[in-house]
Amino acid sequence: DKNTSFEACKNLIHPVIAGRQAGVISESGCPGIADPGARLVHIAHQFGLAVVPLVGPTSILLALMGSGFNGQSFAFHGYLPIEKRSRQQRIRQLETESWEKNQTQLFIETPYRNQQLLSSLLQTLHKNTQLCVARDVTGVQEAIIAKPVGKWRPQELNLKKKPAIFLIYAI
Repeated sequence: DKNTSFEACKNLIHPVIAGRQAGVISESGCPGIADPGARLVHIAHQFGLAVVPLVGPTSILLALMGSGFNGQSFAFHGYLPIEKRSRQQRIRQLETESWEKNQTQLFIETPYRNQQLLSSLLQTLHKNTQLCVARDVTGVQEAIIAKPVGKWRPQELNLKKKPAIFLIYAI
């Protein structure tokens, strides 16, 4: 992550520089893909260390696969603004971009703000824009629901304290 110092990362890879093997894992996701780890890998490259990514689940791609939305052109945007007006403005921008580029837009939120984001999406997006919410992907409470905004019910999906990926596709 951008807040982790070069020195902290360098200290973490000292054993690898000394010849030991190491790995970066994540409890829910794929390291370096909307998850910590990219900075450490970047620094490993600077030291000429071999980096070997292993195939594993990333909830972003699994959500895209499960949505039925455009998988040929998509963009991941990380977190949207927290402040309501700024968030709604960003949602409108992403919807416009989706329409203009025929592109699926993906983003995430912290689990304790998921329900508020879903409410903002339902209030802000056009009723024909496709919305997919992928909750707890690969977890025991996994649910991937995709349909036009006009057919969603505000409390249809309990997102409290569960990781979720949000996808929109304006067609």
